[in-house]
Amino acid sequence: MIIKKINAKTILSKSKVRDYTINAYVGCEHGCTYCYARFMKRYTGHREPWGEFVDAKINSPELLEHEIKSKPTGNVWISGVCDPYQPIESKYMLTRKVLEILRKHQWPITIQTKSPLVLRDIDLLEGFKELEVIMTVTTSDDTVRKIFEPNAPPIEERLEAIEKLCLLGIRTYAMIAPILPKAESLATKLTDKVDYVIIDKMNYHYADWVYKKHNLQNGMSDEFFDRHKADLVDSLNKNGFSCQILF
Repeated sequence: MIIKKINAKTILSKSKVRDYTINAYVGCEHGCTYCYARFMKRYTGHREPWGEFVDAKINSPELLEHEIKSKPTGNVWISGVCDPYQPIESKYMLTRKVLEILRKHQWPITIQTKSPLVLRDIDLLEGFKELEVIMTVTTSDDTVRKIFEPNAPPIEERLEAIEKLCLLGIRTYAMIAPILPKAESLATKLTDKVDYVIIDKMNYHYADWVYKKHNLQNGMSDEFFDRHKADLVDSLNKNGFSCQILF
C-alpha cells in the first residue's frame, strides 16, 4: 500500500447525491473490484492499481473550518469517492476531525461506509441533530465478498456495527449495491438493523476485468440483476422493509 500525505486546495465540494461531499482521502484500501471511484485515477496521476494507494488530505480539517463559514448549510455526504473509515483512518483520524467540525456547526450528514470503524465515533454521531449512516452490504456470503471486496471488512462485522447504531436511535440504511450472488438472504439478516434499503446493480465499466478473471461474464448479466432484484425485493418486502431501487 502506497500512502502519501498531501495538501488539498478545497474539501467541501458540491455533490449530485447530497448538497456537498467531503473526501478526506484519495483512493481506498478496500480495493472493491466494482468500485466506480476508479475514475479518480484520471485526475490524480496515480499509476498504481486501484486499492494499492491512498493519499491523505492532511489539511482537510483546516480547510473545512474555513469553507464552512462561507457556504450555506446543506447535507454532507461522507464520502463520495472513498470509504471514510478505511483502515488508514485509524491513524490519521481525518474523518473524525471533519465530523467534529460538522457537529459544532450542526450540519446534517450522511455517512456511507463498509467499515465497523464507524463505531469509534459514536460519541460524535450521537451529538448530531440530523444524521444517517449507510452501510454497504452486497451479499450474505463472505466467500462471495472475498471475490469482489477482497480487503473490505467481513459482512457479519458490518451487520453488527449497523445494528449497534440502529439500537442507539441513529437512522440507518443498507446499501445493497451492487447486488452480488446470495444477496437475497440479507433480508432476514438486516431485520431490526436498518430503517431503509437501497438497491443497485453492477457498474459494468469498472467490473469487466472481474468477469474475465473469475469467469463470471456469462453470469453477472442484466438478466442476473433483474432476476435477483425481483427475488431480493420480494424477500425485503416480506420482512417489512421499505426500499429504493436505482435500476
